[in-house]
Amino acid sequence: MSTWKAFPHPADAFDYDGDKLWKHWERLHAGDQEPWPEDDASREAWRAYHRGDFQNAVALGLKAETASGMNAANKAQSIYATYLVDDEDEKKELFEEVADRAEVATKEYPDSINAHYQHAYALGRYSQAISIAKALTQGLAGKCKASLDKTLSLADNHAEAHVALGAYHAEIIGKVGSMVGSLTYGVSKDASEAHYEKALELLPHSAIARVEYANGLLTLYGNKRIKDATKLYEEAAACEPMDAMEALDVAFAKSELSDD
Repeated sequence: MSTWKAFPHPADAFDYDGDKLWKHWERLHAGDQEPWPEDDASREAWRAYHRGDFQNAVALGLKAETASGMNAANKAQSIYATYLVDDEDEKKELFEEVADRAEVATKEYPDSINAHYQHAYALGRYSQAISIAKALTQGLAGKCKASLDKTLSLADNHAEAHVALGAYHAEIIGKVGSMVGSLTYGVSKDASEAHYEKALELLPHSAIARVEYANGLLTLYGNKRIKDATKLYEEAAACEPMDAMEALDVAFAKSELSDD
């Protein structure tokens, strides 16, 4: 494995050594509902993830050989690929790896909330990388939706799954239109917005929920909702990050505003 890029922002505030991780766990995992890991190895993987040491988080998480360790590894690799990888082939390869590992994890740990969610997340990002049209042709949308539905059946307050479902509805409509989307895939604009709103209700401090909601509005309505989307980007840019992923979310929101 080649050396991954370093986390590009100050990370001192994201050091959750010792009992700091326990004290902040509920806030750090409000979005994904990951249970507190009972073993030291998995906790170390999550500490590495939260401070942005993504490559080490993957190594530690896989070494732990637990559901929580696997989830830490998969989330670290997915966030790294989402934000810090520019090469499209490398990005697709990283997401494929996560999707494959997570699929195995759903069978080995069927009650692990984030085994199912990470499977859906990686498939969704992979679909974006190859194009939504190709993903629909390959049947990836159905697999992604099934894993998101399973996630919510295990934890109906999983805000990140609601965000992903909002994007699922929006991106299919953006590609095939409302009528075909409704008849063929059962998607709708109302459902998309409802999932985004539910995510913000569950996770009011979230930058990424706002960013994805803004992206969804632009996909669904174009410039008709540009003011609403801009407001969401502005709110996201003003969020206070608690870990490396959130810092990358906020930085992305700021970059979207600077591009306008």
